[in-house]
Amino acid sequence: MKLIVNNTLKPFVNNPELYNPFLEEIVSRINKVHKRLEQISEVEEIYRAQGEIRTLRAMLRLRDDINGS
Repeated sequence: MKLIVNNTLKPFVNNPELYNPFLEEIVSRINKVHKRLEQISEVEEIYRAQGEIRTLRAMLRLRDDINGS
């Protein structure tokens, strides 16, 4: 299953015209969550924001994961 997904995503992650705007969007979303995190006072919301950032950062590593680096 993983091999099928990797082969399907390889054209996307190796095409700079598609992948670079994707990375810019992910970085923008991380910055927004960071700003929101600075204003959160409830512990549960802090954990949610941290989880969101963790997921977004995993998406930043997508190319390396797909290409096996």
